[in-house]
Amino acid sequence: MCDPTTGGCVRPGSGYCERCDLLVGLDGLHVIAVEAGEEWLTVMVESPPRRAGCPVCGVVAHSHGRRDVTLIDAPCFGRPVRLVWRKRTWRCGDPDCESGSFSEADAAVAGPRALLTTRAGWWAVRQLRREHASVLGLSRQLGTTWNTVWSQVRPLLEAMAGDESRFAGVERLGVDEHIWHHVSPLPPAQGGRGPKELTGMVDLTPGADGRPRARLLDLVPGRSGKAYGDWLDARGETFRAGVKEATLDPFHGYKNAIDDHLDDAVAVLDAFHVVKLGTQAVDEVRRRVQHDICGHRGRAGDPLYGIRSILRSSAERLSDRQTARLAKAIAADERHDEVHIALAGRPEAALRVRRHQPRRGTPDRRRTARRPALLPDPRDRPPRQDPHPLAGRLLGLLHHRTGQQRRDRGHQRAHRAPPPNRTRLSQPGQLPAPHAPHRGRPHPPHLK
Repeated sequence: MCDPTTGGCVRPGSGYCERCDLLVGLDGLHVIAVEAGEEWLTVMVESPPRRAGCPVCGVVAHSHGRRDVTLIDAPCFGRPVRLVWRKRTWRCGDPDCESGSFSEADAAVAGPRALLTTRAGWWAVRQLRREHASVLGLSRQLGTTWNTVWSQVRPLLEAMAGDESRFAGVERLGVDEHIWHHVSPLPPAQGGRGPKELTGMVDLTPGADGRPRARLLDLVPGRSGKAYGDWLDARGETFRAGVKEATLDPFHGYKNAIDDHLDDAVAVLDAFHVVKLGTQAVDEVRRRVQHDICGHRGRAGDPLYGIRSILRSSAERLSDRQTARLAKAIAADERHDEVHIALAGRPEAALRVRRHQPRRGTPDRRRTARRPALLPDPRDRPPRQDPHPLAGRLLGLLHHRTGQQRRDRGHQRAHRAPPPNRTRLSQPGQLPAPHAPHRGRPHPPHLK
C-alpha cells in the first residue's frame, strides 16, 4: 500500500507498482498480485503488452490470451515462494505457417519445462558450495521434494564441471586426497557408492590482495600418482606450462606425477603437513623420554605430560604463564633436554602460514616472539661427576617395584571360612557319550 504523503508508487500509464517490481527483481516482469498462503507466498507476475513475431516465418502474430505457469522461486522473508508467471501466447497470422501458436520465453526467468526459476537454481548451487547445505535441507526451504531440487540443480553443476575456463591462470597447484564416503566402494548398480578415495586439485594462486584463493578445480577417482598424472595430461600443455609451484602431501605417488608432467614446477610440501610432521616428531620424543624416565605412560603430575598441549603450540602464541611452565618442565630433569632440542628444531615458520592481523589496541606477539631457544641450553650445564648412580637408577625404573605397588589384600581373606562344597549338576555337554571312548588324557605317574 502506498504512503499518501510521498505520492503513489504506480507508474503513470502502466498500472504496475514500481516498488513491488523492485522488490521482486525480475527484469521485464511486473507484479500484479501477492497472496500469503498457509505454506508459501504466491507472487503473480506478467510482462507488459507488446508485439511479437512468429519464430518460424516472422509474420506479426496475434494475441492468443495467457496461460499461468507456476514456478518455485528462492525463499523470501523466511517463507517458500511460488512464482505464477502469466505467460502471453500468440498465434501466427499466416494460416499456412506450421508454428500455429506459441508462448513467450525468457531464460533469465526460467528455462523450458523448468520447475525452479533460474535464480532459485543458482541460489541452491551457492548454498551447496559455500554454506555446505544438503539437497534435503534446500528442499525443505523451497517447500518441495528432494528429486525436484536435484533434477534442476544437477544440470547446472554439470555445466560448471564442463567449463574449461576455470583452469585458466593457475600458477600454484595443490593436490590432496579426499575420502568421499565410508561405505562399500562397489558400483551403485551393485549397492555401493562408487570409489571411496578421490584426488582433489586446488588452485592456490594468490589473488589481487596476495592471499591464496583455495579454489577447488576438480575431483577424480582414485588416490595414486597415475590418477594425478592422467588429470595433468588431460589439461594440456598450456596448463602445465603455466604451473610454477606444485604443493603436495607426503605421498610419493603425487611426487612422481609432478616430476613426470610438471618439469618446470617447483614441488613444495604443503604447510599443513609440515606442521603435522614437526609436531608429531616433538610428541614422539616426549613420549619416548617420558617412558624411559618413568617406565610408564604419561600420568597426572609428570612434568612432560603436563606440557603436552603447550608443545603443540607455536612459541609466539604462548602466554607468559605457559612459557614459564614450559621452562620449568624442561629444567626439572636434564634428560628432558631431548624434548627441548626437538622443539627448537621444529619448523616454526610453518606455524605462521596465515596472515596475522592483531586487533587494534592489543600488542602484537609476533614482534616480541619467545622462542624455545630462550630456555636453558643443555650445553651450559656442567657434566655429572659420576654416571654410575644414574645408570643404576634407570635400570631400577625399568623393573617392577613391589614396594610402591598396591598392597595385596590376601591377609584380609585369611579369616574367611572356605565356601561349603556344593553338589554341582552336570551339564548336558559334560555327559560322556554312551559309545564313545574316554577322551581324557592319562595323568603322569608322578601326579597320581
